[in-house]
This record gives sequence, structure tokens and C-alpha cells, in this order.
Amino acid sequence: MNHIALFEPRIHFNTGNIARTCAATNTVLHLIEPFGFEISDKHLKRAGLDYWDKVNIVYHESLEAFMSSITDGSQLYLVSKFAEHVYSDVDYSDDNLDHYFLFGREDTGLPEAFMHEHRDECIRIPMNDEHVRSLNLSNCACMIVYEALRQQAFRGLELVHTYEKDKLK
Repeated sequence: MNHIALFEPRIHFNTGNIARTCAATNTVLHLIEPFGFEISDKHLKRAGLDYWDKVNIVYHESLEAFMSSITDGSQLYLVSKFAEHVYSDVDYSDDNLDHYFLFGREDTGLPEAFMHEHRDECIRIPMNDEHVRSLNLSNCACMIVYEALRQQAFRGLELVHTYEKDKLK
């Protein structure tokens, strides 16, 4: 199973987009407190989360609580622009592993000391660092989880779907 974990997310629109990706891909969403927004009906509707109940969400009070929830037989990946390993070079195909993709805060990323402790688990999305400081968090989460799903032959997802008003039929 794939898991996306957000460390202290600040922007509810990013979290909403990531939740939609999780709902569409059967990916578990882990939210690590504190948040930069409130988890309430008003805020969820504003972020467009009418599918919130379709997402398997696990809340964690801290990074330490999240880390202690990861069981043996799991693989943790820290997604960071500072990583040396490209995300697409990693093998996510092992069905016996839970794959956890941990993303940092939109403004400060993951704690530096924590990243040093997990240097070998850090992965990067290639980009031109001369032009932009970072990529959008929800876009990054989508890229990473779909690469994992591609390697897993999109297990559990519909590769073809027929719609009542199919535009291609």
C-alpha cells in the first residue's frame, strides 16, 4: 500500500488536492499536526473536499508519533529538493512493503536534523533550481504516488472505465 504523509501542512488547498489524489488512488493520507488551517466542515468545503469521507486519513500529533506508527516491512521516503536520489530511480514495486512518502511544510520543509538522520531515504524530483525555489506540494505528491503506482502496474485502479456519456464512443 502507498501512503502520503504531510508534515505540518500549512495550505488547505494543497491538502485538499492531495486528499483528492489519495481518494483516486486508494492511497492512505497521514496528516501530522499542527496544521496551518482548521479541519472543519467550512474549511473542507472551501477546499473542495466533498470527497473527504472517501479518503483513509490518519492523524498524528507529532512527527515522532508518525514515525512510531510505521511498522516493519515498510519503506519511508523523504521527498526533498535537497535529496541526491531521483524519485524515478527508486524501486517501489515490492507488494510486500508499505511505501510512505513524507513531504515537509510548504514554507520550511522537513526539519534539518530529521533529514540528516534519514539521508539515505531522501528522494528528489528533478527541476531547474535556477528558475524556481520549489514545486507545488500537491503536484509533487501526485507525481510521486503515480510513479509508485506505475511500477505497481496500477494495482487496484481502473485502467479503462466506460461512462454513460462517453465522449470517445
